[in-house]
Amino acid sequence: MEATCKYILDNQNVQYDDSADLIKLYKLASLELNLAPSQHTEQQFKQILGGAESVVNGLSSLRNKLSDAHAIGLKYSRPSSRHAVLCVNMAGAVSEYLISTYEMKVKMA
Repeated sequence: MEATCKYILDNQNVQYDDSADLIKLYKLASLELNLAPSQHTEQQFKQILGGAESVVNGLSSLRNKLSDAHAIGLKYSRPSSRHAVLCVNMAGAVSEYLISTYEMKVKMA
């Protein structure tokens, strides 16, 4: 998801800090693509887009806590395979939505 957000931001010439985390990158990309809940007035869209934002926040927190991207101690908790499948599918769905929205924006320009 970070790569997806950076791809969109780079192609839209939006500046971001190299140390920005997924949450910050997603917020910038969603604003650029008019996908931030605050950019909509219809409750249903605000709710769905807010849900996507919540997914990103949850995935970021989970990655920071449970992934092997950071050193792990002796007491290590691993998510079950069903949780991993859920996370991968949610990340894929949000990333696909970002890319398809970006492509539509480019096509319409």
